[in-house]
Amino acid sequence: MNNVILFGPPGSGKGTQAVKLAEAFGLVHISTGDLFRHEMKNNTPLGQKAKDYMEKGQLVPDEVTIGMLNNKVEAHPEAKGFIFDGFPRTVAQAEALDQMLAQKGQKINALIALDVPDEEIVNRILLRGKTSGRPDDNDESIIRNRIEVYKSQTQPVYDYYDDQCRAHTVLGLGSIDEIFGRLNTLFEEVLA
Repeated sequence: MNNVILFGPPGSGKGTQAVKLAEAFGLVHISTGDLFRHEMKNNTPLGQKAKDYMEKGQLVPDEVTIGMLNNKVEAHPEAKGFIFDGFPRTVAQAEALDQMLAQKGQKINALIALDVPDEEIVNRILLRGKTSGRPDDNDESIIRNRIEVYKSQTQPVYDYYDDQCRAHTVLGLGSIDEIFGRLNTLFEEVLA
């Protein structure tokens, strides 16, 4: 079982690359955003809990998110592994994910970070904002704040896995296919 976290700031291309890698390596792609929407749309107990918090403008507690991830993993007993996209975002979430997987006799094999300069991130998200319909994708100050939140709250997750010799970095600049080529090479090394 191969489990990988695809990591990087907002707009780094995680979602695009995760789909391509999941297909290439026969892994199940888990996007926490998609997971939340699915659980809420299907009115599951966890979806209802998440919706209650979100409607109050509060963050969804880690245990609710981990519960959703656990359900997704349990729903795919045939999987060769999973690509986690958008999770974990904090060291506490990384520890909870590790604990959940350990209970199944699994682990995170690698965290792979897409390295993209801040100015490129801003440009990509502003470009995405022209078609995404997300107001936060059209405001440069909000985008820059999201980058700072990533650096202060999420970047430590990289260090958490780096301390375990499981973190890797790939240059996230170039065409989608060029970046995929770099990721593909690294995947073959770390999952061998």
